[in-house]
Amino acid sequence: MASTCKLEVEVEVKSSADKFWESIRDSTTLFPKIFPEQYKISRDGNYRILFFTGMPIVKVSKEKIDAVDEANKAVAYSVIEGDLLNFYKNFNANLQVTPKGDGSLVKWSCEFEKAREEVPDPNLIQEFAVKELPRLGCLSSQAIDGN
Repeated sequence: MASTCKLEVEVEVKSSADKFWESIRDSTTLFPKIFPEQYKISRDGNYRILFFTGMPIVKVSKEKIDAVDEANKAVAYSVIEGDLLNFYKNFNANLQVTPKGDGSLVKWSCEFEKAREEVPDPNLIQEFAVKELPRLGCLSSQAIDGN
């Protein structure tokens, strides 16, 4: 019987927790603007459909926004359709933004169950978070401020 696994990452970003959280809340509009080489996103109520242009294996993912906690700047979502589910029976993620000095700390985690034993852990997604969250912090501040 397969078990649920978990990956976590914490990343410091230069933008304030409020500004970074605003960029996460506005990700449907903001991500395609600041990452046009990687994303196209549409939104339908509590669902986001992501089209990845820079990923060889995962081209589309439909996510359900499971919970949003404005006070704690946290969001939980699950992948309900798309290429990722060819590899994982389920894939749930959480993101939380907390103030840290002049910037903020972003905690991202995912829980998943592999579809088959030989499927690797989603380390590419974790590496993507480590690389792109700081970049998002810098670019979102500029986009939100209008610079």
